Amino acid sequence: MMQNRFVSRRAVLQGGLALAGGTLAAPLVARHALGAEPVKVGSLLDLSGPIGASGQAMFNTIRLAVEEVNAAGGLLGRPVELVNYDTQSTIQLYSQYAQQLALRDKVAVVHGGITSASREAIRPVFNRYRMLYFYNVLYEGGVCDRDTFVTGTTPAQTVNKLVPYAMESWGKKAYILAADYNYGQITAKWMNKYVRDGGGSVEAIEFFPLDVTEFSATISKIQRAAPSMVLSALVGANHTAFYRQWAASGMKSRIPIASTTFGLVNEVASLDPAESNGIVTSYGYYQEIDTPASSGFVDKLRAKHGANMPYTSELAAANYEGFMLWAEAVRKAGSLDRVKVTEALETGIAYDGPSGKVTMDRQTHHAVRNAYLAEARDRSWKVLQSYPDQPPADTAAVCDLVANPRMSRQFVIDVSN
Repeated sequence: MMQNRFVSRRAVLQGGLALAGGTLAAPLVARHALGAEPVKVGSLLDLSGPIGASGQAMFNTIRLAVEEVNAAGGLLGRPVELVNYDTQSTIQLYSQYAQQLALRDKVAVVHGGITSASREAIRPVFNRYRMLYFYNVLYEGGVCDRDTFVTGTTPAQTVNKLVPYAMESWGKKAYILAADYNYGQITAKWMNKYVRDGGGSVEAIEFFPLDVTEFSATISKIQRAAPSMVLSALVGANHTAFYRQWAASGMKSRIPIASTTFGLVNEVASLDPAESNGIVTSYGYYQEIDTPASSGFVDKLRAKHGANMPYTSELAAANYEGFMLWAEAVRKAGSLDRVKVTEALETGIAYDGPSGKVTMDRQTHHAVRNAYLAEARDRSWKVLQSYPDQPPADTAAVCDLVANPRMSRQFVIDVSN
């Protein structure tokens, strides 16, 4: 069943909870803007299925952002109403609900998609209907689209920090595991490139569909190959099984792991420390970042969700920051018009969020943002290094929306050189 918001004017005025078709509707409205027609914002996230844990954390933070904007008076004197659909980790539902947001709900912007496959299912829909779209997720890079803005990190911002660190710490022979869709396939190429750039070698690359939960044969292959490290781009709750099986096999104490995805479905909290300690990652945000902005952000989420609050990863922070960047652009434009808001975003608009300063790059429509490197320790992350103001250099090598403003495609960046 979809999770949508069908909100009557009475429900908006009351600011209460409404149920329609068995689904939850919770308008988030500032009192002094109650009489105005709401600004509708679309959210397309997996709240169930293998990617559901990541989607729940992202949904929590966009709701927080909407509440904060409404508490400050809304946008253009109007309250913001969040219209959400649970895509249930199903690509077909992404396409279906994207059309509903555009044609029936008539939202001003959509923040959504988690996997790259889901993004590429809905991005053409929003292009067709001239919808502004924010993809607030780390990914493989290469999207070049005037109507799309990306706030998550790309390999140039994080993977090229993670792989050199792992090689310097552990050695030069790598074994790569990745999810079998475009994120995993392309990220594996970036991993391979950075290993070779560092004078190392890759023993093998293996890809796994998202529903795979059995890794014993692969663990035996890794044991025989005896690499210095495993580089993982495994995705989703099902792939968490690899880390349990890896520790149970006794290999964890022998071969370390660096990952571009570990922790995004709350693995640090859900796994035993014996299964996760020592795994190294690099992201645009960890909730352990010791700054007032980060601590305040996490405290607000804890106050709302208590013990049920999932770990706040880059996915959750970037979704919050993406909404706030859009809201800043609406204020600057003084309008909800797609072209005017896009032009405002292209001025280099910035937002100081929980991850630090996030600035929209005009050439690529990607974020210039901080990157961090951390190690899993006893159900939390120890931040080891920080890298301020990292540009999306990989996407900038193929995308120039200043020179080609009509561009709408994803480039597979050549990493052979």
